Formats: sequence, structure tokens, C-alpha cells
Amino acid sequence: MSALTLSTSSAATLRADAIVIGVAKGPKGPVVAPGAEAVDKAFDGKLAAVLETLGATGAEGEATKLPAPSGLKAPVVLAVGLGDAPAKDDAFGYEALRRAAGTAARALAGTKKAGFALPVEDAEAANAVAEGALLGAYSYRPGGNGAAKKDDKAAKSAPLAEIALLGAKPRDKAFKAAADRAVTVAEEVNRARDLVNMPPNDLDPKTFAAAAQTAGKEFGLKVEVLDEKALLKGGFGGIMGVGRGSDAPPRLVRIAYTHPKAEKTLAFVGKGITYDSGGISLKPAGHNETMKCDMAGAAAVFAAVVAASRLGLRVNVTGWLALAENMPSGSATRPGDVLKMYGGKTVEVLNTDAEGRLVLGDALARASEENPDAIVDVATLTGAMVLALGNRTFGIMANDDAFRTSLYEIAEEVGEQAWPMPLPAELRKAMDSPVADFANMGERMGGGLLAGIFLKEFVGEGITWAHLDIAGPAYHESAPFGYTPKGGTGSAIRTLVRLAEHTAAGDLG
Repeated sequence: MSALTLSTSSAATLRADAIVIGVAKGPKGPVVAPGAEAVDKAFDGKLAAVLETLGATGAEGEATKLPAPSGLKAPVVLAVGLGDAPAKDDAFGYEALRRAAGTAARALAGTKKAGFALPVEDAEAANAVAEGALLGAYSYRPGGNGAAKKDDKAAKSAPLAEIALLGAKPRDKAFKAAADRAVTVAEEVNRARDLVNMPPNDLDPKTFAAAAQTAGKEFGLKVEVLDEKALLKGGFGGIMGVGRGSDAPPRLVRIAYTHPKAEKTLAFVGKGITYDSGGISLKPAGHNETMKCDMAGAAAVFAAVVAASRLGLRVNVTGWLALAENMPSGSATRPGDVLKMYGGKTVEVLNTDAEGRLVLGDALARASEENPDAIVDVATLTGAMVLALGNRTFGIMANDDAFRTSLYEIAEEVGEQAWPMPLPAELRKAMDSPVADFANMGERMGGGLLAGIFLKEFVGEGITWAHLDIAGPAYHESAPFGYTPKGGTGSAIRTLVRLAEHTAAGDLG
């Protein structure tokens, strides 16, 4: 990942390949944002006019390069759009800063060093700029993020090597802590992105579990892996039912961070289908190519637990990775089969492509046995949620309205687009089955909500629970924007980490 430094240099004196400044949309044209005063002075106070001549407006996502005048040490100035200028005496929003920094980092791929002279009026703003730049500089390289290839094209697309954050007060404890947090969170988001982007022949349940074990040793986490024999013996009929059609057997991974002074415990549960063919209910042509991303929920949970450990949060966080490969074969689960789930409930499988809820059901029941203060599951669960909320927003369902609202506000706080969704009780009847306790499918309308109602059946009595359906934002197939790359995005990780931070601080009930 790109290196991050807090620099005491000014934008005029920093020796770098480029200086990044912000420009906003004003009522009469582009407005140069705070932090760029030295650069504007080098342009004799005419920087806004020059940018307007070049077609810049200050709109979000704009990136305008121009040669630097003689008053700067860097040869290039990159002006990035921050969107609408705030009202007088107001500051730019943190998410606007985060996205602008990400846009700049992407535009400077192949560059060795850039100074970021964006508005950093407080430590939170510095965190946003640092986080956006580090996430925006991400580039997946087979063999590991940043692994160089020996051709010129790869060198030009290599991530920005060093980010110097200007105006961020490196001797101030709050600013230093903000920068350190940004590095940790970005590294863990990028860890998850790498896992999601890996070809499915390189990442199966066994290799995913091994990655968790390696991280456990590095960061002092307790990792337990249940293989197919232990899963069968333990009665994990959902995970085994989904995974039995593949030559790569399933796994259930428990990865736990504990703090000696923690007063609360969170459990995160992640759907980890390392490849989803749909099973016997085979997906149609054109719907298989991105199904390596169906483990993004487990990747998010894995990364969030590691981040909580690295940040030393005063909260216990346990992650459950429900890992399987959903494939059709002579041994695969058939539509009409009945599975006995962990804990004893039976489920009639009407569609083998509704497999995520089956592996999550087992993991939720097992996580409930430890009686955590709250459980949050994360899953690329339903196409219905994408139809409802689009490609950039995840849905939040919960058995507690206040907890659902808190998660929505936390997602908004960290810049992740989310929306609270209901769990209508009347949809439950659609899952009634004549041969099992219930079925894994119901009526077509409201399918994303019905999936949440299914999962609720496996949550222990009295335990606060929420379900994040990240099917839309987990994998981005269009052109990159802001700090969001093409491919795996690391969706929901920042929300989970901030939830753990708030819980550690006692901000949540």
C-alpha cells in the first residue's frame, strides 16, 4: 500500500512529483479551497481563473492537471473537485474530502510522491483525506497489492507510492492518531479487496481459512477452523449442504479478538461463498463471471476483526466466516432436499442458488451460543436488494429499530451509502413448508426482506441483531470513482470498525 507521511512542508516548498489541491463549485465559478493558498500565490492569485479557462468547475470527480509555475518545487498541480462550496464559516464534509483525495490518488497512478494540500482543519478531516487517498491508490496485483510487473504499462498503473499530507500537524497527537487509524483501516479494506478480487481457483474455503490463520498468528487473534469432518460431526447442515457439491470442501472459521478490559462483545458473521454457480439451480449465462465476489461478506468480517485488534479497541470482537463453494455435481444438494441446520431447525431447499442464507443460518446459530451483546451479519445476499437500492447502497435490517438506526447513522458517518429496511412479519408465511420447519424461498416480491426474515430465525432469543445486504456495493463493475476501484470495494468494513469503536467507547446501549 502507499506510504503516508504527515509533512511540515508547505505546498510551495515540498519536493514531490505533484501537489494536490481542492477546488469547489462557487456561485460564480470555481473556488480554490483552503490549503492551496501557497499554490494560488504562485499563480499570482489567478489559479481559479486558470482552472475555469481549462474547463474545471469544482464538481465532484473532476481532476485537472496543469504545469506548476516557478514558485513551486513540484512540477505538476492537480486540482480535484470537492463539489459545492460550503456556506461561509462551514467546513467541507469529510466524505467530500475522502472522495476528492481518492480521485487524486487514482489520477496520480505511476507517480512516486504527491503532496496533498486539501482542507484539513481538524484531525477528522486529516483522517478523511488520508483514508481517501490510501483507498483511492489501491490497485489489485496478482500476488498481492502493489506487486510490480516488469512491463511499462504496469509501472504506469502502479499505485501512487507516497502520500504526503500537508497542514496536518505531525506533532499533534490527534492528527497522528488520525493518520495511524487511516493506515490501519485502509490496509484492512485493501486486504478484503484483494481477497474479493482473487480468482476463484486461487481462493477456495481452505485457502481462505489459511489466510485467517496466518493473520491470527500475526496479530495475536484466536483462530479456530472447522473442516468438513468437524462440520458434519457438529451438525452444520446448512454449510455442509451448500458445500457438498464441490471438490473444495467447506469451512467455518472463528476468528476472535479479545481485550482484557472489554465490557461488550460483538459478533460479526460473514457469508463466504468463494464461488457461486447457483448449484443445481444453475445461474444463467452472463451471471457467473463475477461470482468470485460472493465471499465479500466474509472478507469484510475478517478485515474488521483484524482492524479492531490493530486499533486496540476496548471491545471483544468475534468473526464467523461461513465458507463454501456452491457447485453442481452428483453429490450436490437438490431442490426439494431438506437440511437439518445447526441447532436442529429443518429447511426445505427450494432453490440451491439461495445458498447464502443457509451457510449464514448455521453461523448465526453458532454465534448466538456465545451470547454476544450484538450480532451483525454481512452478505452479498440478494439480487432483490440491488433492484431496490442500486449498486452503491447496502440495506440494513434488524430485530431492533434503535440498533438499525444506529448502524445507518454509523454508515453515514464513515461515508458508506446504506438504507434502513423493514422486516415485514407477513412475509414469513410465504416460507412455510409441508416437509420442514420452513423453506429457503418464499414469494418473489420483497425477496431481499424475506431473506432477512429467514436469517432472523437463527438468531438467539434476546440477542440484538442486524443484517447488512451488500449485494450492490460489494463489487463495482463500472469505471472507478472517488476512492472506489473497479472490482472488490471492501464494502461495510468501515461501518463495522466504527461500530466497534462506538461500542468500545460506550456510545451505544
